[in-house]
Amino acid sequence: MLRGRTEAGCTPVALRRVSRIDVRPVSTEQHLGFLSRQSDASFLQTPAWGEVKSEWRKESIGWFRDGELSGVGLVLYRQLPTVNRHLAYLPEGPVLDWSAGNLAEWLSAMAEYLKSRGAFGIRMGPPIVTRTWSADTVKKAIADDVHRRLGDVPADGRFEVGGDVQALLRAEGWRPITAEGGFTTGQPQYVFQIPLRGRSEQDLLTGMNQQWRRNIKKADKAGVTVTVGSIGDLRAFHTLYAETAGRDHFNPRPLPYFETMMKALQAEDSDRIRLYLAHHEGDLVAATTWVRVGSHVWYSYGASSSARREVRGSNAIQWQMMRDALAVGATVYDLRGITDTLDSHDPQVGLIQFKVGTGGEAVEYVGEWDLPLNRLIYKAFDLYMSRR
Repeated sequence: MLRGRTEAGCTPVALRRVSRIDVRPVSTEQHLGFLSRQSDASFLQTPAWGEVKSEWRKESIGWFRDGELSGVGLVLYRQLPTVNRHLAYLPEGPVLDWSAGNLAEWLSAMAEYLKSRGAFGIRMGPPIVTRTWSADTVKKAIADDVHRRLGDVPADGRFEVGGDVQALLRAEGWRPITAEGGFTTGQPQYVFQIPLRGRSEQDLLTGMNQQWRRNIKKADKAGVTVTVGSIGDLRAFHTLYAETAGRDHFNPRPLPYFETMMKALQAEDSDRIRLYLAHHEGDLVAATTWVRVGSHVWYSYGASSSARREVRGSNAIQWQMMRDALAVGATVYDLRGITDTLDSHDPQVGLIQFKVGTGGEAVEYVGEWDLPLNRLIYKAFDLYMSRR
């Protein structure tokens, strides 16, 4: 995900060569070939993810600059009820040069193409980091009870390109999606990540808090074993996942969703997704999914048993995934979404406290944005979504 900034060149305007930017469909092979040359791209922008989201119509599109493929995007189309028009959604995408000086032209070309495909509006989540907070900063903010929201805490890192992109989107008529506690109906604006570049397993352990290190040792002493399973183990995973959903009060996805997910992602790349299983004395106590694109690894879904929590299967399984991420050369281990609450009395704060213990950092992205292409239909869609 883009953090830095590329400075614009100083070539006089009169001497610059005008580049033509076209957006058109690309094949799966072209899409994957472009992603393979990127240092970082979300798994939500892979062609396989379109297979997972079967209730949406999918399309791979490409940006061509003077005939050369220079960007790609997975577009998911959702039809508005009773109207033959679609919302075009690019989750955590598209994959292009967000620091380009002519970014408005790139986005305009996309809008023109998607409108021709029947889109009444576009939603996207540019993979651009705006701010970061260290684990120590977040921990202190929770303890001092002065700041109730992560966004109110002075950041340890700021990335100018994020602010530039947000300013450009507003100027071009894009609208930010309001995030409730850092979450929207799409992808989270706040995530928690562990930087891996140049670090060893011992470095990771040293960076964790005492509780995490103690729990990892406790799991090892108790005899918890962590293995990589297969699609045949998904039923056991799902049983534990449904138990977790009931305990934590969220709606679980059905088993066929995970079966489709594993089949589609593994068909695209044999090591795109892994299923991890933690057992204690023969019983499954925790299970997770691990997704990888290039040098970025994500913890995607997790489940744990209410029984035998004292053996710390959840810590053991996370530690194994981190170690395996290091082993494949990943530079980021991504624990995915967190809310932005720092209120010690808010039940949601437990999620960020668990992840803070890993010693990583909280990361803010620019968030998801909408561009209405047909204002009347978009307004009807907005009203429909608000009543759901």
